[in-house]
Amino acid sequence: MAILTARRFQRLALLTVVVLVLYILFNQGDYVAIPRPSETGKYVTSSFDWAKRRMRYPFDESKWVKLPEGTPRELPQVQYDFSKDEAGESHIKTQKERQTAVKEAAKKSWNAYRQYAWGRDELLPQKLTGKDTFAGWGATLVDSLDTLWIMGFKDEYKEAVRKTGTINWDKTTSSHCSLFETTIRYLGGLLSAYDLSGDKVLLDKAIELGDMLYAGFDTPNHMPANSFNFREAKDGRLRPSMAESSAAAGTLALEFTRLTQLTSDPKYFNAISGVTRALEKTQDDSKLPGMWPVFIDLAGNDPENPMRVTGSSFTLGASADSAYEYFSKMYALLGGLDPTYKKLHLKSMATARKHLLFRPMLPDLYPATPPDVLLSGNVYANGQDIIELQPQVQHLGCFAGGMFALGGKLFHEPSHVKIGEQLARGCAWAYETFPSGIMPEVSEIIPCPPASSSTPSSQEDDKEEEFPQCKWDDAVYKQSTTTPGRYPKPFRAVQDPSYLLRPEAIESIFIAYRITGKKDLLDIAWRMFTSVQKATETKEAYTAISDVNADLDGEVVDAHGRGARRPRTKNSMESFWIAETLKYYYLIFSEPDLISLDDYVFNTEAHPLKIPKPGQEMERKGGLDTEKEA
Repeated sequence: MAILTARRFQRLALLTVVVLVLYILFNQGDYVAIPRPSETGKYVTSSFDWAKRRMRYPFDESKWVKLPEGTPRELPQVQYDFSKDEAGESHIKTQKERQTAVKEAAKKSWNAYRQYAWGRDELLPQKLTGKDTFAGWGATLVDSLDTLWIMGFKDEYKEAVRKTGTINWDKTTSSHCSLFETTIRYLGGLLSAYDLSGDKVLLDKAIELGDMLYAGFDTPNHMPANSFNFREAKDGRLRPSMAESSAAAGTLALEFTRLTQLTSDPKYFNAISGVTRALEKTQDDSKLPGMWPVFIDLAGNDPENPMRVTGSSFTLGASADSAYEYFSKMYALLGGLDPTYKKLHLKSMATARKHLLFRPMLPDLYPATPPDVLLSGNVYANGQDIIELQPQVQHLGCFAGGMFALGGKLFHEPSHVKIGEQLARGCAWAYETFPSGIMPEVSEIIPCPPASSSTPSSQEDDKEEEFPQCKWDDAVYKQSTTTPGRYPKPFRAVQDPSYLLRPEAIESIFIAYRITGKKDLLDIAWRMFTSVQKATETKEAYTAISDVNADLDGEVVDAHGRGARRPRTKNSMESFWIAETLKYYYLIFSEPDLISLDDYVFNTEAHPLKIPKPGQEMERKGGLDTEKEA
């Protein structure tokens, strides 16, 4: 009897040890591993199921806004008909060589990230270590998925998907994340890579993340809380800000809409529709009717009027940019079935065209016709009789050329296509103006007087030109700057001389090329790429630089040949370098049918999302959607 008892005790002890070991393994880092087979790896569920979290402020399902019904319309053709152009063999060879050069830069960047920062948010290209700036889920990893697929890096793509399948959204390196940044980088990256590859593990991870981000709308008035504190989100204690950037509020629509299209779950689209309705209600109420101030109040107590727009600063640049970008793209993604987005786009672009766009006063450096370029600035408006242009040029605002051109094609506005091209060429001109061949992050420039206060250039019909050219005035230049000769004319000041590996300028050149077919844009893009590569390449990767008004040795030179040493690099390679900048450079030198603008819309992080087409319906098979002929 004693022997039996001892044996039972031994078995019980062994069982206890096994249970304890399993408990430790399965709960290490609050992570529960439930593998699911996939072609490219295993799907591992996150340790907290946001889909089961109870809403503290549930939406009234009787008032839910669902996807518009009906067959998607035949949208106007956006891309230029390249089939009618016969490209010579040398031209094709040149573009392939350029494409290869971009691909090699992407390969180098990815290899450095893979070797030194695998699974971290971004690489520090000089210290050769990782850094977590977006909750530690691997921003560069997820952001780069579709770039790897598009460039044909299949082995790297499969490895990245295997790593992505194990992300635990409940395991973070910070207490909060940005709803906006997480949506455009992570959710956009997952949905785009899924649209391109059909790998279900990516949709599974997107649904997990979408359910988490959906909690950002669990607020008293259902406006999004961009500062997403994880603990407060779980408890339903998030609150929208009284001073939120309009970009953060307005740049969730594409991703949430595509998630609803792929899952048939209406909750995501319903959530962002509340923001759309609020934008529509307030569009004419701001101090610059048609646009929204840079910062808006989302904390209104009235559920019917939760957004207030009392600010005085307006821009297409930082903190506002992508809110405007998404209007035309949402129209396309919804198959032209919701006219709200067309109205939002056309009204806002009419206001921007009238008040924010300007032509720079160009110096007498051009032997023939000066370049036909426009730039976008900022505006101060007091809501009465003062609307003041502030000719500040932001690299972030360089996306506006592509936005105008795309909207012009979708909504039959040829003048907008022209403006889009002028804006795209304006930023390319700014690149070539600086010694490094790259424009600065933020600068000020001398504008030409508006048409109403200047003599129009000669035209056959004697009508006043909207953006007239003007002659260089040296007196105006000297009066407007405290350091004449410090920066290239007509730049009178540079508030931030850095280049952060940003994509906005090449984004607009790419879109302008795909829409107009003008081949000189390819040469412009190549000059931009070689300048960026020359200025930013390190031994292992690429890095942001601190001063574009410097030669490659860091020598800042003024008009008198005097210079002062400044540090060249900023030891930063954000995820958008691979996700956006290199992708746009690669695509402009690719065959035009690769990610056609008639088949995809790009989110603001350059993630292409598939546009539903007429004559097709979605056939859903356990979460994986495939398109078939209706």
